[in-house]
Amino acid sequence: MAGKMFMRVEEVAEELGVSVPYAYKLIRAMNEELRKTGCITISGRIDRKFFHEKFYGTRNKDERSV
Repeated sequence: MAGKMFMRVEEVAEELGVSVPYAYKLIRAMNEELRKTGCITISGRIDRKFFHEKFYGTRNKDERSV
């Protein structure tokens, strides 16, 4: 799955060690944040790069405006 742009809910749940319903909740919240920046989102999927930024801090907060 390393070459894919989006993560599906099952992959998010597995990576974080949470249930699938909770992973859906997290994805909805992250997608809402992306929508506020003008991005188009897909239900049940999250941009892999954004996911890693949010959970592993791979980008400074001031680099993305919300």
